[in-house]
Amino acid sequence: MASPAAAGGADPATASSDSEPVSAAELNSWRRGFTPQAEIWNGRLAMVGLSVGLTLLLLGRLWAG
Repeated sequence: MASPAAAGGADPATASSDSEPVSAAELNSWRRGFTPQAEIWNGRLAMVGLSVGLTLLLLGRLWAG
């Protein structure tokens, strides 16, 4: 199997883009608005909420019999 670079496609990990590299501390910071940081935290909190909701639903059904 040929690599994407050998097949003529650009590798997204090494392709140059208009954005600047962002440190891990910057990505984990709280920022308002539609920023990569906000999207990361939105995904994390959504997974926590989904996990808690499903756990409560499952435990409620187990105890309700």
